[in-house]
Amino acid sequence: MADHDSQGDVGPARTPGWSRVSVWALIASNLVPLYGVLAHGWPVFPIMLLFWLENVVIGVLNAVRMIVAQPPGEGGGGRGEAKLFMVPFFCVHYGIFTLVHGIFVFALFAGDAFDGVDQPGEFGQAVPDALARWHLGWALLALIASHVLSFFTNFIGRGEYKRYSLGRLLFQPYGRVIILHLTILGGGFLAMAMGSPTWALAVLVVLKILVDLGAHHLEHRDA
Repeated sequence: MADHDSQGDVGPARTPGWSRVSVWALIASNLVPLYGVLAHGWPVFPIMLLFWLENVVIGVLNAVRMIVAQPPGEGGGGRGEAKLFMVPFFCVHYGIFTLVHGIFVFALFAGDAFDGVDQPGEFGQAVPDALARWHLGWALLALIASHVLSFFTNFIGRGEYKRYSLGRLLFQPYGRVIILHLTILGGGFLAMAMGSPTWALAVLVVLKILVDLGAHHLEHRDA
């Protein structure tokens, strides 16, 4: 049967396989914080912190994607010169965006546990302290593994690095992060206002999974 979506060297049977692997990894990684809520009674703050840290992972991997990308129709020299400007610009701009977002997460959800975290230096110390306090390392590793797997299976394995332009990669993370975390912030405020009941936090994590799946589909569908 002819494949209606094959491009370049991507085989007709290979594309769905790669997609299934990254989708199941995405779901599995998000089930880890759900386990934290149900088994360990996590309140809203460690969940919000964990999903903010996922933003950092997305930004780091997007910078790697920009470096690795080999879009068609862009000469080697011009592409290299563009990367010398666009990759540092993305790192600085996205870094500031993420830092401000993280400070807001502490200010709005940490409560008295991390009161007064409003400076970059204080924030830099508060993040590892919070990771240790709530034992979030294993959950963060699961999210990192999911995104790294998607990078290798989709961006490299499916040849997306040959089709994404640098301009598209420059702005791509913002849409996903903004939509996802407006949803999470709204759910977080609602859960906190209700006293952080377990069922509300579980619904928040499930909602995050659904939004994540939609963003993942849109991101890789066009590629």
